[in-house]
Amino acid sequence: MAAAEAAGSGGSPALSSGGEEPPAGPESPAEEAVSAGPSAGFRLTAVRREPAVRLQHGVSGLEPLAWSEDHRVSVSTARSIAVLEQLSDIHSGGQELVIHRTAVPAPAAGCLLKVGSKKEVAECKEKFASSKDPTVSQTFMLDRVFNPEGKSLPPMRGFKYSSWSPLGCDANGRCLLAALTMDNRLTIHANLNRLQWVQLVDLTEVYGERLYETSYKLSKVETSRGELGDFAEFQRRHSMQTPVRMEWSGICTTQQVKHNNECRDVGSVLLAVLFENGNIAVWQFQLPFVGKESITSCNTIESGINSPSVLSWWEYEHNNRKMSGLIVGSAFGPVKILPVNLKAVKGYFTLRQPVVLWQEMDQLPVHSIKCIPLYHPYQKCSCSLVVAARGSYVFWCLLLISKAGLNVHNSHVTGLHSLPIVSMTADKQNGTVYTCSTDGKVRQLIPIFTDVALKFEHQLIKLSEVFGSVRTHGIAVSPCGAYLAVITTEGMTNGLHPVNKNYQVQFVTLKTFEEAAAQLLESSVQNLFRQVDLTDLVRWKILKDKHIPQFLQEALDKKIESCGSTYFWRFKLFLLRILYQSMQKTPSEVMWRPSYEDTKVLISDSPGMGSTEDDHQEEGTSKQTSKQSLCEVSKGTEPDDPADDTLAHSSDLGGHEPMEEKLLEIQARIEAVEMHLTREHMKRVLGEVYLHTWITENTSIPTRGVCDFLMSDEGYDDRTARVLIGHILKKMNKQTFPEHCSLCKEILPFTDRKQAVCSNGHIWLRCFLTYQSCQSLVYRRCLLHDSIARHPTPEDPEWIKRLLQGPCTFCDSPVF
Repeated sequence: MAAAEAAGSGGSPALSSGGEEPPAGPESPAEEAVSAGPSAGFRLTAVRREPAVRLQHGVSGLEPLAWSEDHRVSVSTARSIAVLEQLSDIHSGGQELVIHRTAVPAPAAGCLLKVGSKKEVAECKEKFASSKDPTVSQTFMLDRVFNPEGKSLPPMRGFKYSSWSPLGCDANGRCLLAALTMDNRLTIHANLNRLQWVQLVDLTEVYGERLYETSYKLSKVETSRGELGDFAEFQRRHSMQTPVRMEWSGICTTQQVKHNNECRDVGSVLLAVLFENGNIAVWQFQLPFVGKESITSCNTIESGINSPSVLSWWEYEHNNRKMSGLIVGSAFGPVKILPVNLKAVKGYFTLRQPVVLWQEMDQLPVHSIKCIPLYHPYQKCSCSLVVAARGSYVFWCLLLISKAGLNVHNSHVTGLHSLPIVSMTADKQNGTVYTCSTDGKVRQLIPIFTDVALKFEHQLIKLSEVFGSVRTHGIAVSPCGAYLAVITTEGMTNGLHPVNKNYQVQFVTLKTFEEAAAQLLESSVQNLFRQVDLTDLVRWKILKDKHIPQFLQEALDKKIESCGSTYFWRFKLFLLRILYQSMQKTPSEVMWRPSYEDTKVLISDSPGMGSTEDDHQEEGTSKQTSKQSLCEVSKGTEPDDPADDTLAHSSDLGGHEPMEEKLLEIQARIEAVEMHLTREHMKRVLGEVYLHTWITENTSIPTRGVCDFLMSDEGYDDRTARVLIGHILKKMNKQTFPEHCSLCKEILPFTDRKQAVCSNGHIWLRCFLTYQSCQSLVYRRCLLHDSIARHPTPEDPEWIKRLLQGPCTFCDSPVF
């Protein structure tokens, strides 16, 4: 690529304000200011979402809150990393957020960095501790890197920082969690069975072994620095292994040539680890990451920055070329981009030389850096927005590649907070940045492009108007920008500080239902699981109003007619399921209520007992109430008397169809959508069978049964499916290859898409990905318990293994 030079520090100055909010211009994407309370002049209202999750321990480290792409929130605490997974539950009628909580415990043993042999290290520690030079002995005794056990000092427990990988890095296609403890142990964890986190590798141990093998030299030409008995060398070896921050890159895809000259895509991801001495170790992992054997390489870069504090990946796409670099910030103030040379990664480009974004040593430490890819509407090209929290200010830098090279425009946004910024997060979809200070004030910064560079409209969100008096310790925005997670403790009451601190993770909305629905309809991702925060807003609205808004139904029907993508059918299925749940009453409202129907029947049928007209009227009322309660619990009975339609307003009491009929109608619509999605996936499975099988080849997929199932419905007239089935039947050459029951060896007919029943009554559930009967005690299930799938076996060919890696065909959830 062209040489990257800074074009200057010009550009449009950022807006600065005092106590009043700046007026929003007509070009602003969010035209009004943000308020926590209702106001006619504000477009966005921050609304509290229940529940608030109480933490068992206090938070620790810098930026203790992080939100992953697969909708898991990690909170670094003094004893563990609390992980809160947001689910858009289709089986619950409650309006609260559905959160699945797990934890990554802190290691029980302390971390000792490997700076030499055990005997040599023990001798040096004793020598330094008993040194008569106080600059040596006191420095050694008080440095927690040298003495993580602490002895008389409090133990270094807890986590310093955590970072989520991109989606698709673990064995289930989800995110990995890199965790850095207070005693400098860097580990990578995966949640493979949803209930337990597993440590895959200890990178601190691996890196220490590599340095020990090379005698703590980064290159072969580097001369030896001295013996471990020298205190300066002892400090150097610790400093080059003490992590400060770590960040994941995006996924790189390369092609690998196999022995039969076939090409297969191999994914890899990079993890950059910033050390105390300014060095950066760039780890390359092959995907899916399963452990130490997945480590491809490790390269160390010397940044030349003193007292490094934070780093972030710079990833830029220009003319179909992807370029990367590392943005490093210092505790003294400077910020610069470093090139990352990785020759082993094909199609990977980087800078020719470092680019300084801010060079003043102004003693304003860089606390956090975010890099946001954007599109410049005036220059008609891609650009990168780099924002960094420095004290109470936000430093921004716009990077734009032109024919002259790399253009750099930078400035500072002032007047945001009266206290230093403790946390910063960014919505990478629209470039909105959020900052917070400890006084409970959050600022929303919206970038607005100008002819030369950009400016910011910043607006205030007062959390005190949402949660009351609180202190904030960290914020994180959801992947699609629908929610803001906030760590809070009690604030001052009547001028007094609270006696105890209760740390909580609370959630506020950043989008309205209409904005979430529009974003789902126009989504380029077309995956419901990757947009759980948006679907949860839609779910909340339907459960509150007990109906699907008309504009959403009409827009979705138009999308289905014009596009026909299965994504919109899955979205329709989601809406119908939530509508069905909104019409159900919770069991606590129904199950405890006594039924008087039997009592009334006994009284009326008893001999010698007369009944007046009032008794008959009371009996009918009781029967109606009891049957209505029963039909709300069970779907299989039909009431004889009409009940009020909960979809309508309570004031409209006349001419409504019974509730049970409404439920049956929605259930029939759900079944129809599920059948459509099943047929579409069956066509995909049959297409894979046709492409990857020879004549009369038997596979684990019940091909003939799937074909017969598709052709059995006379009302299903899909010419594509009929042509495909004709080609497959011709290739099968009159062979059927039926499935057999493993218990009685009888044939398993394919009459149901969900289960297979043999003639002796043995029932086996079917895998929703391959439609094979799961005749084993162990199988997988999707995240929302929507469907089941079998485990891949070593005998399965690659194309079947690819099918088994797919998400749920109904809800897009991963399968465990």
